[in-house]
Amino acid sequence: MTWAAESAGPLALLVLAGLVAGFINTVAGGGSLLTLPALMLMGLPADVANGSNRVSIFAQAATGSYSYHREGQLDLAAIRDIGPPTLLGNLLGALTASYFPVAWLTPVLLVTMVGIAVLMVVRPAAIAPEGALPKRATDHPRAMLGLFAAGIYGGFVHGGVGFVLLMVLAGTLHYDLVRANALKMLCTLVSGVASLAVFLAREQIAWAPALVLAVATSVGSVLGVKYAVKADPKKLKRLVAVLVVVACLGVAAQEVWG
Repeated sequence: MTWAAESAGPLALLVLAGLVAGFINTVAGGGSLLTLPALMLMGLPADVANGSNRVSIFAQAATGSYSYHREGQLDLAAIRDIGPPTLLGNLLGALTASYFPVAWLTPVLLVTMVGIAVLMVVRPAAIAPEGALPKRATDHPRAMLGLFAAGIYGGFVHGGVGFVLLMVLAGTLHYDLVRANALKMLCTLVSGVASLAVFLAREQIAWAPALVLAVATSVGSVLGVKYAVKADPKKLKRLVAVLVVVACLGVAAQEVWG
């Protein structure tokens, strides 16, 4: 039997997880909290699931960045400030994850994903303060440090890194939630090159499920951008809060029953 026929059930779950993940990653974050467990359900070890997930992350970031740019919501000039610290951190985090013992990686992935989700639940005010003008990242050392830390976390596991980036881009640099999401996608695209290259070099990518997931998340990303640019800002902010709670509960369930 073919790979797809043998994996019909998990494959359908993977496509569904990809569609949902692509959507929520463009309006908030936490999509990898769905796609990583879905890849593991297909029998992939934690390191290969982590590497395979990077293909879809790169694909949806490219699609989302283009879609936000087409809608006039992407501040391309800002990438000169926010790109380098995130890229450097991403490379460091990916190298750490790639060489991490497989037996330890699964619990570490779960604990870190729960941790970042909890952080966003207890500090919801960190997202998008209203009425403030955007600032340059290079004028704020805390923002540069936050971007570097987000890069490290994103390179290591990525699950929930969108929330961290939103805390910096919206909470510290005062971009509105739509433009913060647009910059988040571009930042993920630029920094994702490093982590994808690391996992590719280490041969930790299962290409069949990775490509299926990449297509699904790309479609979800386009739908997410269409929603984000038309949504009421208050409703969008409430959606982000709900997604944080759902992400936290989902990863906690994975830890208990996985």
